Amino acid sequence: MTDAAAHPPFPQAARAALANSQLRHNLGHATHAIRAKRAQAVGELPDWQELREAGRALKERVLRHLDQHLLELEAAVQRAGGVVHWARDAAECNRIVGDVIAGHGAEEVVKAKSLTTEETKLNEALAERGIRAWETDLAQLIVQLGDDMPSHILVPAIHKNREEIRELFLRTLSAAPDDLSNDPRELAEVARRHLRALFLQSRVGISGVNFAVAETGTVSVVESEGNGRMCTTLPEVLISVMGIEKVIPAWQDLEVFLQLLPRSSTAERMNPYTSLWTGVSEGDGPREFHLVLVDNGRTNVLADALGRQALRCIRCSACLNVCPVYERTGGHAYGSTYPGPIGAILTPMLTGLDRAGSLPYASSLCGACYEVCPVAIDIPRVLVHLRHEAVTRSARRLSPEPLSMRALARVFADRRRYEAAQKAGRLAQWPLARGGKLERLPGPLAGWSSARDLRPMPRQSFRDWWRERS
Repeated sequence: MTDAAAHPPFPQAARAALANSQLRHNLGHATHAIRAKRAQAVGELPDWQELREAGRALKERVLRHLDQHLLELEAAVQRAGGVVHWARDAAECNRIVGDVIAGHGAEEVVKAKSLTTEETKLNEALAERGIRAWETDLAQLIVQLGDDMPSHILVPAIHKNREEIRELFLRTLSAAPDDLSNDPRELAEVARRHLRALFLQSRVGISGVNFAVAETGTVSVVESEGNGRMCTTLPEVLISVMGIEKVIPAWQDLEVFLQLLPRSSTAERMNPYTSLWTGVSEGDGPREFHLVLVDNGRTNVLADALGRQALRCIRCSACLNVCPVYERTGGHAYGSTYPGPIGAILTPMLTGLDRAGSLPYASSLCGACYEVCPVAIDIPRVLVHLRHEAVTRSARRLSPEPLSMRALARVFADRRRYEAAQKAGRLAQWPLARGGKLERLPGPLAGWSSARDLRPMPRQSFRDWWRERS
């Protein structure tokens, strides 16, 4: 996960993003198109709300009995010939994966799109050990070649347009011809030629996990391009990295999620590629399979009775596409692997509120994210919950805001103090009033008034007016 502590605070990063008109155009065009297609795909199902409730209930069941399901999954994977590793945090996950790769003498690996490995910064950790991990998802490859960061859960390069991608390919890919156009088919063909060579020569593949079935040990990856399938079938060794919340109890539960996920994410009736594998099979696929189960803060989230619902997320990105804040700032402003509304709640709980800064406030609380979530995560409610926690912690530290609120509470609690403050306020405001407005307050209050204008206090309060007439 991106280090939120080293990233500019969301308000500062958002201000820079808002100044980029090309970024806003790219995001607006993409999110509007995805929203419209998703609404049409969901509207085809008369029982969508029942499916949504089934997905919510299944995920809640998983979270209530997570320890049992994970142990069942471990036993099933081992029976099928796989190896299971447990990683308490990002460093342990990266070490495990790096040791497996180094044990096979590989210096290059192919990697399917995986948010969990983005969260642990696996690519950077492998690079420190002299191992190059090649992203094979097209959008993720674009981000990697540009030394960039993903800005969307589903479409990591949503902030790039075709002309920008064309220029990037000309700079970085030897397979790109000099007369390359910005036609999507030509761009995809250049990436295909580059990736095909990597698939054929790589001995180790890395994937994420969308779902893992506890009763059978089956692991699943859903995608739209087929590159993930190449990563999970061609190499001799496959390493799948999975957040512990991705387990589901039974094979039949896939029926629910394989209807919810594609319609919510890519607005498709079903995924073009749904890959499922169970351990290893002689003469079919990799000869060695490793499953890395990653905690990295998830058990801390599990301990929060209200916030734990964030672990129901199936990474569809529907909440990003309807969020007015994300649409205008993009994903980079969040400084996290998980941008948008889900990132605004998941990141603070995974990394800690102190490190996540103002992310719980990166929302208008309009509720659109809850309405589209296929597993009914009440994101606005969790945001308010996290804001309450942030204010409570701030009050314990005696920072300026809670001290100010305490002073105001004393003033508001006593009529004489309140009326005295009104008179003082009337005298103090006139040097600041312009055209019937208080456009900018002095000192620490300037940040609050930079985005809103105040009306000056009237010359006479209601109580003074009432006294004159009584």
